Amino acid sequence: MLELEDIDIHYGGVQALHGLSLSVRAGEIVVLLGGNGAGKTSTLSAVSGLVRPGGGRILFDGEDITRAKPHEIVARGLVHVPEGRRVFSRLSVHENLQLGAYLVRRPAEVAARIDRVYGLLPKLADRRAQAGGSLSGGEQQMVAIGRALMASPRLLMLDEPSMGLAPGTAATVMGLVRDIKEQGTAVLLVEQNARAAMRIADRGYVLDTGSCLFEGPVSELAGDPRVAEAYLGVG
Repeated sequence: MLELEDIDIHYGGVQALHGLSLSVRAGEIVVLLGGNGAGKTSTLSAVSGLVRPGGGRILFDGEDITRAKPHEIVARGLVHVPEGRRVFSRLSVHENLQLGAYLVRRPAEVAARIDRVYGLLPKLADRRAQAGGSLSGGEQQMVAIGRALMASPRLLMLDEPSMGLAPGTAATVMGLVRDIKEQGTAVLLVEQNARAAMRIADRGYVLDTGSCLFEGPVSELAGDPRVAEAYLGVG
């Protein structure tokens, strides 16, 4: 579904990605692991068109999207939820969700998509009239994910969805990611809680300073002593 081939990213004189290649297949969760500065966020930003690769190419369903604009990428079914939630604080939950369907022209389709999001996230239905800025951190994260789902993505990219959340709320968010996969949406996940991410992911890539150190099924990565010591606190 998604293929990155030898992607380079530069920010001025700093190279953030060095010939990175990875893939996400239909119906799977792929996790990107790595410390700060490893290139995880740069990878998602390159895919969503927020930054332009200096080399390599990005394919989605076999079509080159390396130079596509962000709204064109969303229209193809590839949606990015960046770190930090970025909920519109003065708008209601319902209005935040409506904005996620900005490419949809038929009001009936927008309404149907909102109903599907409320079905997946019933707590949001209870908060539908509440201002986004008055919600808890976990509720805001659910709004951000729900807003992305309004675009009916076939591949959803999530950047640190559990960051800053209490353990119980973080577990709820991870369960939501698993539910999204079970409903047929592939997920490319960046997550600081490596142990939680690897419990729900199918495959993973370990990045360091913009390059891939290890890749494979999460069962193999979890069994690699180098990965276990660095990211799972084992060793």
